Amino acid sequence: MSKLQGKIAIITGGASGIGKGMAMAYVKEGATVVIVDLNEEFGMQSIKELQAYAPESIFIQANLAEREKLAGIIDQVISKFGKLDILVNNAHASRIKTIEEATQEDFDLSFNTGFYPTFYLMQAALPHLKETQGKIINFASSAGINGDATQVTYAAAKEAIRAITRVAANEFGPFGINVNLIAPIANSPGMQAWAEENPEYYQAVLSKIPLRRLGELESDIGRVAVFLASSDSDYISGQTIMVDGGATKLR
Repeated sequence: MSKLQGKIAIITGGASGIGKGMAMAYVKEGATVVIVDLNEEFGMQSIKELQAYAPESIFIQANLAEREKLAGIIDQVISKFGKLDILVNNAHASRIKTIEEATQEDFDLSFNTGFYPTFYLMQAALPHLKETQGKIINFASSAGINGDATQVTYAAAKEAIRAITRVAANEFGPFGINVNLIAPIANSPGMQAWAEENPEYYQAVLSKIPLRRLGELESDIGRVAVFLASSDSDYISGQTIMVDGGATKLR
């Protein structure tokens, strides 16, 4: 398996959950992965697993809300590897709040960890992705597409990410750079914890998924991320790919 042989990929939020699932899928396809995450403990554990497949993979501990340091992440990767082929903007933190409850602090958390890092990392990576005709994968959510209740700050940031991704697809396309979005429903640790606390609501969510299961981190979400990072997707750009078992059908 070598769809990504020799590629250098950055995955934010790569220490756990969907990010780790994608990272594992990438290294098994020959990529060297840089996982960027705030959680140093999880990051160090995950990088050891990745290095079993891709010994040069590294972990960068970073707080993506520190906007002034984002360009330095790209610089660090270029300094070490000399190039960048794939940028995956996966990290995002938010709070469950209704419109009535949401505060400026809640919006700041969602935009400072999701939207702004996506924008500034794309901006900083652009000169290097021009050289490699690389790939960008950003993350959307059905919470924004469908307007899920109690998800106002998360939904707002995710739809803002969708908007700038479409702009990037138009602006970066002439340089041979593909820019797409994944909108997943995943069997992540966070989802598992939520399901334990809300079993009835979880079953209601599951019943609305035609395939009647959550997506597996590596084999479902990770494989789509491999496709979007590989030459197999060279003629796809500006698209939101729903990796959600059929729960949302875009028109």
